Amino acid sequence: MLSNNNELEVYLEGVIMNKRDPKLTALQFNEYINNQDIKGLSSLMGEGFWVKVKEEPVWSRDMINGWIRFFKEWPTYKNIFTRVESRENLVILVGYALWSKDSKEEDHCIWTATIDDDHLSKWQIYEDTKENRVRLDIL
Repeated sequence: MLSNNNELEVYLEGVIMNKRDPKLTALQFNEYINNQDIKGLSSLMGEGFWVKVKEEPVWSRDMINGWIRFFKEWPTYKNIFTRVESRENLVILVGYALWSKDSKEEDHCIWTATIDDDHLSKWQIYEDTKENRVRLDIL
């Protein structure tokens, strides 16, 4: 079905899906994290957005202040991805985080982003373990 602006909209069980590749939305979101761009992050956070870090849900109520606190604590934090794939609206990103610009230690992780209507509804971080790779089917 074509919308008023001639963009293709995909419907699944009555829900509007994404108009652009979900990988692009997830990568743009990460670019906003790497640049500590609060306005950009908030523009891609869907209603009810939440973050889950290694089995602990965080920031589910006040996301903007959560990001501000995170960036104050880790002012040079960056995510670097070595693999990106998607399955419908789930994007899986494999790589590592650098917690400070002086750190050489790579914190290897797996991130998932759930994208609905071109916004993130969930950003989840997993430890990069064999069990999590099996769980996410990314061996």
